[in-house]
Order: sequence, then C-alpha cells, then structure tokens
Amino acid sequence: MELLIASSSVADAGIGCWDLESGAEQLRYKSCASPPHGLACVGQRFLASSQLREQPSASSGSILYWSWSKPQVEVKSLPAEPIKPIAANSHGTYIAGGGQSGDIYMWEVASGRLLKKWHAHYRAVTCLVFSQDGSFLISGSEDGCVRIWSLLTVFEECENQRASHLYFHSFTGHTLRITDIVIGYGGVSATIVSASEDRTCKVWSLLKGRLLRNIVFPSVIDAIALDPAEHVFYAGSRDGSIYIAALNAESPSTSSYGMHIIGSLSDHSKAVTCLAYSTGDLLISGSEDGMVRVWDPITHNIVRMFRLAKGPVNNILVVRRPLYLNLGSFSNPHTSSRRHGSQLPPPLDKYVTSADDDVDNKGVIRLPSLYNAPRDASYFSHRTIENHIKELQQQGSSAATEMEVERLKRECNRTLQMVQQWKKMYENLHEFCVNELLDGDQVDGSKQNVV
Repeated sequence: MELLIASSSVADAGIGCWDLESGAEQLRYKSCASPPHGLACVGQRFLASSQLREQPSASSGSILYWSWSKPQVEVKSLPAEPIKPIAANSHGTYIAGGGQSGDIYMWEVASGRLLKKWHAHYRAVTCLVFSQDGSFLISGSEDGCVRIWSLLTVFEECENQRASHLYFHSFTGHTLRITDIVIGYGGVSATIVSASEDRTCKVWSLLKGRLLRNIVFPSVIDAIALDPAEHVFYAGSRDGSIYIAALNAESPSTSSYGMHIIGSLSDHSKAVTCLAYSTGDLLISGSEDGMVRVWDPITHNIVRMFRLAKGPVNNILVVRRPLYLNLGSFSNPHTSSRRHGSQLPPPLDKYVTSADDDVDNKGVIRLPSLYNAPRDASYFSHRTIENHIKELQQQGSSAATEMEVERLKRECNRTLQMVQQWKKMYENLHEFCVNELLDGDQVDGSKQNVV
C-alpha cells in the first residue's frame, strides 16, 4: 500500500498525505512552505523539508522533520545558508542539501553530523537526486550544468587532494537553469534525464558520460518522471500539458509536437510543477492550480484527484506505507509512537566537525549487500556502522564494481589487441629468419657445385 505526499510553497497548505488506493486523506502537516525539490522521505521513517523565509538572508532558511504520527514539526535544523533542494539515499543514511552559493552539504542522519561540504556549482543548486544504489549523487544548477558525483571520491580524502575536480562527469549541454533530474535503474549503466528552462530535455549515459538524445519541447519543462520500464518519460510543462517522449526507441519525425515526442496528457489549467510514478503503474502530477491528479498512463484517463491548497503544488512523493502504520495510527499517534520508537534523529549540524574529530567525520555509504535491515528500522549511530567503511573501501559499491568490470574489459581488449600484434610480428620475424636460412643454404650449395 502506498501513500501520496504533496507539499506547497504556501505555508497554510502544508503537506498533504493520502492513501493512494482509497483516496482517504491520512494527515495534514501544517506550517510547511517547501521550495521545488525541497521534500524528501528519509528511510521511510520520517519526512524532511527545506524551508525558505519570505525575506531571504545569508542565514535564512531551515530544514524541518515530521514523523508519521504527528502533524507538528518535531525537529528543526538551521543550516549555514539557505537550502532549496534536498535528497535522501534509499536507506536514509544521509541527507544531501543544495545551497544558494552552489555548495552541496552531506549530513549523516543518525547523528546530524555534517560530513562533507564542497563547492559544486558556480550558481545556486536547483536539483539533487541519488542513484538507486546510493553510489552517485546527481546535481543540477542555475548555471545550466548537470554534474555526477561519485561518493567514493567525494569522501576519499587522498583522492580529493590528487584530483583537480571532484565530479565524475560534468554535462554542460543546457544553456539555462536546470529544473529537474531523474535517474533510472542499472547502477553505473543507468540513464539520466535532465530538464531545463531552455525547453529541452537531454538523455545522458552515466557510464559513457555523453549525450544520447536531445528533445526540444513546445514549452519549458519543470518536471520529469520515468516510466518504470524506461521506454518513455513524462515531461510536465508550463503550458499545462504532460508530454510523453521516447527514451530510447526511434519515433516518427512527423509528430505534431516534435521529434521523439509521441503524445501528451492534458487537464491542468496551469503549469505542471511536479511528477511522480507509483509502483501501481500510476502517474501522479501536481500543478500551480493546487490540484494533484492521478493518471492511468495506458488509457490517459484521470483516476483520482486531490486538492492540496489554493497555492501551487511544489513536490510529490509516492512512498510505501511503513509496516507498523495502519489506518488507526494517524488517529492514535501516541500508541504508534511508543510502540515503534518513532523518536527522530537530532538536528543537522551547521558546520563540518573540526579536524580533531576527523576519524568520525567520514561518510558512510551503506551497501544493500552488507546491510539488509528493514526499511523502518531504527537508525544506528555512526560508530555502530563504522566497520562498513573498511568493507566499502575494499569492495566498493555495486556501481563502482560495475565500473571496475568495464575498465577491466577495456584493459582485456587492449591486451588482446597487443597480443595479436606481437603474434603477427613474431610470425613475420619467423618467416624472415626461415627465408634467410634457406637463401643461405642455397648459396652454399651453389658454391660447392662450382668447386
């Protein structure tokens, strides 16, 4: 069973939470004004949202936590600068935040420790998304650049000192602000789709680091969502339409919308601001008209509609209902809280820990193969899972392993080519030596006959 969560930039609207199957509203979180890409579900245990004040300053803004059982804010963090986009890895180990300065912050959830801060872009960060296995962080910015960060490199101090830059890839094909980024499955072989205010969506190869497809749309695209089969992707535009674009397959050039655009969904009266896809094969869209629509992507019909507020819907999440939550948990939060230990982690640190505590200041990338705890399990402290660092350094993540396999394949191919070259040279040399010997024997024989 899945929950639909939507937030608005209007504080009075807050965050709405509905049962996606029945349509019943489960809970309304008040006093939340989240910017686009400023809402995340952390390890399916609680919600986190960045907040920007009406009159921004160098230190304005906060990050708030809500548990599943209370409509009030339980934890408030005050970062060193305003944070807009936030993202959490699938296991809820850490939270990443993008700053107005172009810096990216990485916090450990369990302790609230600021593990790493690095300058990622020349202008404000607009989008952040983790790869499925948590090995990569993808960021977009107002500078029009999309960058891929390997967390193994980001957290490796000696690599940081040797490298001239930290990023794994830097895609500079867009000319205006990045509005959204999605990544598919496949680890290091995954496909990345980025949208920009330049009215294009670009499809990138994570492994090869190059552009696979460029699609020009009739209007600016602010939101994208991948079809789970990764045949198409959906692009929500400012003209109120949701365009359907071919991800890999060839599409007829005679399309009325443009090359690679194969159809559209249209019912929003204003711009489409966010998109999400459920495991039940439903497409969910949010709009500036304050409505959330649930679509059947096969029939293109609207299955259900929800009203969040008069203001715009900025973010949509589809999350699996925690196992310990039932319909009565929302009406009786104290019972659920006591029974399942829903105490939230501490606030996030404002600054990186001093060098004296560097041993505790390393990032943790929790591997699915190394740690298979339930998703709704309590958080562990940094010291409890410190041993995973050594395992990670020895084994690497699944994506890093795939990268190493690809590198070894290329090395093997080059070695085989060299072997073939040496073999050919040996055969030529052998033939030359044999001919020389035969010619010498013939000369000696002719001399003897003359004598």
